[in-house]
Amino acid sequence: MLFDVLLQCKDWDCAVKNAAYWREHMNEGEFVYALYTAVIHSDLGHGIVLPPLYEVTPHLFTNSEVIQKAYTAKMTHTAGNFEMEFTGTKKNKEQRVAYFGEDIGMNVHHVTWHMDFPFWWEDKYGHHLDRKGELFFWVHHQLTVRFDSERLSNYLDMVDELQWDKPIEEGFAPHTIYKYGGEFPARPDHIHFEDVDGVARVRDMIIMESRIHDAIAHGYITDKDGKVINIMNDEGIDKLGDIIESSVYSPNAQYYGALHNLAHIMLGRQGDPHGKYNMPPGVMEHFETATRDPTFFRLHKYMDNIFKEHKDSLPPYTHEDLDFPGVDIESVGVEGELKTYFEHYEFDLRNAVDSAQGIEDVDLKAHVDRLNHKDFSFVADVKNNNGGEVLGTFRIYLCPDYDNNGEKFDYTSGHWHCIEMDKFWKKLGPGNNHIVRKSSESAVTVPDVPSFQSLIDAADSGSVDLHEFERSCGIPNRMLLPKGKKDGMEFSLWLAVTDGKHDLTHSNGDPEHGGTHALCGVHGETYPDKRPMGFPLDRSIPDRRVFDETTNIKFTHVKVYYEGHHD
Repeated sequence: MLFDVLLQCKDWDCAVKNAAYWREHMNEGEFVYALYTAVIHSDLGHGIVLPPLYEVTPHLFTNSEVIQKAYTAKMTHTAGNFEMEFTGTKKNKEQRVAYFGEDIGMNVHHVTWHMDFPFWWEDKYGHHLDRKGELFFWVHHQLTVRFDSERLSNYLDMVDELQWDKPIEEGFAPHTIYKYGGEFPARPDHIHFEDVDGVARVRDMIIMESRIHDAIAHGYITDKDGKVINIMNDEGIDKLGDIIESSVYSPNAQYYGALHNLAHIMLGRQGDPHGKYNMPPGVMEHFETATRDPTFFRLHKYMDNIFKEHKDSLPPYTHEDLDFPGVDIESVGVEGELKTYFEHYEFDLRNAVDSAQGIEDVDLKAHVDRLNHKDFSFVADVKNNNGGEVLGTFRIYLCPDYDNNGEKFDYTSGHWHCIEMDKFWKKLGPGNNHIVRKSSESAVTVPDVPSFQSLIDAADSGSVDLHEFERSCGIPNRMLLPKGKKDGMEFSLWLAVTDGKHDLTHSNGDPEHGGTHALCGVHGETYPDKRPMGFPLDRSIPDRRVFDETTNIKFTHVKVYYEGHHD
């Protein structure tokens, strides 16, 4: 309702006064969600940079011990800077990768993507969200493969998929609290899925899943009027994403259900499935907190395997599909070292505690360890034998070479674990072209949103250029690389250069699409790349010779080194 109100406002005065009024009259979580989503989608929102969500609703991003210390500091008028530790202890092996799922920047990426592409979005709001279903697949696939590479960096097996008829092996104690409404519920180890009153039965979830498997096996989806929609093509994944999530774009929500959305609620309620203890919603029921629970990644591995089943049913790419005639990659590599480390990061906790007139604010901060990497660049030498200038689409992937047992991935199994590092367009002159692309320019990452205080200071000073912070949807740029290992973790670095004239949606536009178009598209426009997301590694590769004989695709071996903590 509030999103509707704000979107209907045609001028600034209307929007600001409505926002100010409803801020006093609505649940604060609903208010923040509606305001942030409206700023993203309203024409009045262009150029607005809102503060990072972890400083607006800190209780969703940090643990209850820190919040309680902040309250004590406020009551005793003592400034404080508190260490935020990751959930759990070393007795739990999942603790080794908690830095990824509990990273406040990664949490912001996840919640912002769902604000950019809400499941309830209708085109009456002003425009169509292009390839929303495919983006749902791709952004969650990338979260899952990134999590898998973090697990391999920490000597853990890749994550197993969740199954409705088998126990949920990992419990989770979130150690987080609602600002109003108690603690987030915990879930013990080794529990079997139970029906959740008023949401769904386990049997319903299995039926939904089997209907989706049937659609993949048949190669078509049936819409609500009984018409058949062919999915054995590049667009099929988009339709599949719409029915799996499911969004308003689903052609037949009554039949295919809402597998993903209901699965999140089912998991969130397993601590109190029948409402016996009147527990509040679990971490899986909020976009801000969902990735904190390791089972989030098990759930998305389960979704991912359904998408993989579809991709594997499509015919593999041929030499003609992959070839960019006249373009040869002579070499590909990196400039600088691929080195990661942990650093301290501080954020503001003032909004975690209540304020009242006459009570002075005190400086309250939390500090947390977070993953970062040294700057580096991708480099490539590309020869253009076409005699004239051509436009190339550069697609860069990083793929782990070995599983946790030291078994080498082959083309058949390894292509599905590749991390998208960048995608960009470059004009190639005749002859040799030396390409340098900085890690900070990647089309999948965003910089840190400026802190609440620095935004206030910038606004007060009157000199504000915050253009690069307009979008918060994207992997944090410091997490472009997986952690790696102290003695080096082996990856294959892939580069595919494809025909930009064929790939680009906007033939007359500027090919230098900035921002995070690879994972988040371009606001209000069609997705800039016509090819399937993940191309050319998205379909099965039964014969590696197709790739070996294609001169516009090349890979090299690199190592990612972990350096420990930097103070």
